[in-house]
Amino acid sequence: MTPANPFPASYTHDYLAQLERLGSIARLPSVKALHLPPREAADGARAEARGEFCALELADGTLGLAYVLLDDTHGELAAASWRHDLTGSDALDLVRAGFAAPGGALRSAGHAAAAALTRWCFDSAGFVPPASGDSVGALQAEPGERVGMIGLFGPLIDRLLARGVQLTVLELREDLLDARPGLEVTLDPARLRGCQKVICTSTVLLNDTLDAVLAACADARWLAMLGPGAGCLPDGLFARGVTALGGTWITDGAAYVAGLVEGRAAGAAARKFTLTPADYPGFDALLGRLSRSA
Repeated sequence: MTPANPFPASYTHDYLAQLERLGSIARLPSVKALHLPPREAADGARAEARGEFCALELADGTLGLAYVLLDDTHGELAAASWRHDLTGSDALDLVRAGFAAPGGALRSAGHAAAAALTRWCFDSAGFVPPASGDSVGALQAEPGERVGMIGLFGPLIDRLLARGVQLTVLELREDLLDARPGLEVTLDPARLRGCQKVICTSTVLLNDTLDAVLAACADARWLAMLGPGAGCLPDGLFARGVTALGGTWITDGAAYVAGLVEGRAAGAAARKFTLTPADYPGFDALLGRLSRSA
């Protein structure tokens, strides 16, 4: 008798199904280690090095990132005895356990493992997403245009307001509520209606708000998901209305880990990428490349 599937028909369900297919045709590397950043920044490091993201390392050195500041995820991971038993374990098993977890340490570890397997898939199939020098996912906002933001991208707010846009930011925390000319910070997803362009944090992949958030963005004709945690398979996101994925592409794994655990900025160890449907061959095509090279 086949056990019931614990995952709903959601992006997470589709993402796991793709990784299961990957594991059925390829020998996936095991887990080497889960690296944690320090609690505090060092030397004015950028956000991605400031104790916000962990890195799951596979046996071949491939890395995947996940956010660790939801609730006390960082503290839970630091205290978790199982974190030190991951060496040599099955990365796909960690993804399954993490995706089934409601949140916290195991959830973040699972998403980091999924991101690492995604990067391994890309590398093995010879796919490299285009580099991006634009931290707002190629957003071309016009004066007076309504732009939505899901999650408070603090450094971007002044830049967007300077363009003369009307900015609506959806947040989960009341202490971040704010209102000034051109800016509304709200807890109400309905306020995103009418926004034709939306910037979304990749953290929605972790806290199970993705589908609800996308439903609130029904008017958006351009929707970019951004953040170091966006190193995931994009097929299901593109199918759900995401038009661009902006993440971190690690170019020197050893240097990246060394900087992460010391709280330093990534520097030359990583670059930004922006991936759109037009740039992406699709998961089936990637699997085809892997099958031919096997």
